[in-house]
Amino acid sequence: MTGAAIQSDQRASESDLPALMVRYQRGEPPAVEELVRRLSPALYRYLSFPRVPPADAEDLLQDCWLRIHRSRHTYRPQEPLLPWLYAIARHTRLDGYRRQRRRTSHEVLFADPPDVASRGRAEAPADSGDLLAMLEHLPASQREVMLMLKVSGMSLEEAARASSSTVGAIKQRAHRAYSKLRSLLEKPEKEKCPPKV
Repeated sequence: MTGAAIQSDQRASESDLPALMVRYQRGEPPAVEELVRRLSPALYRYLSFPRVPPADAEDLLQDCWLRIHRSRHTYRPQEPLLPWLYAIARHTRLDGYRRQRRRTSHEVLFADPPDVASRGRAEAPADSGDLLAMLEHLPASQREVMLMLKVSGMSLEEAARASSSTVGAIKQRAHRAYSKLRSLLEKPEKEKCPPKV
């Protein structure tokens, strides 16, 4: 299957999500179970990035579903569902980040940790070609746009609505992210080529 075929298949499977949400608003348990089953993997990926331990990401996912449940009455059936969901997920992730920052700001280090864990990690993103590792080099706003557009498959308009931004701003962040990722991908090739004499 080509990328376009996969994306159109994904869009077709997402077309019934608003109807499931309406059934969820009415309190139908099968609709709730189906929404959680279909949307949790994508929400988990969105909430677990960057450098979030799996246990914390699971907690964020649970918190996100609680927020969705509490605000389910605010969803309007004529609107796309994914931007509404990702706006909630975005606020959940930001609140989780703030909680984590408050927690770590009160921690006191008694001894310097060994430097073993940090060795070899600086070169890993460019050498391994691992997209998620490379995304860590992007600013948070660009990383968020890349996750929405490329990992979650949202359109520019949906990403703009989910991030309370404009389509132009989303395009700009995506362009800057592409440029940064391109430079990270080209970096090893330039290092491998000997200089021309």
